[in-house]
Amino acid sequence: MVKFLFGVLIGILVCFLFVYFGGGKAVKKAGETLIDTGAKMEMMEDTIRKGKEGLLPGTKKKPKEDKEVPKRSQ
Repeated sequence: MVKFLFGVLIGILVCFLFVYFGGGKAVKKAGETLIDTGAKMEMMEDTIRKGKEGLLPGTKKKPKEDKEVPKRSQ
């Protein structure tokens, strides 16, 4: 019962702080920031993708050279 009342009290406090610090304005500002971040990430992905396309045809795997392991004599 104490945990339930504590949870209700915390919920009321969070709602009050949300309204006090701007409510919808704060959510809108955070959303605009996330949109800007998303646009920057898309630009970076395109740059990486274009760079990757140029590298793939020219790369070749070099075969591993078999090294002879010295045999132990007893």
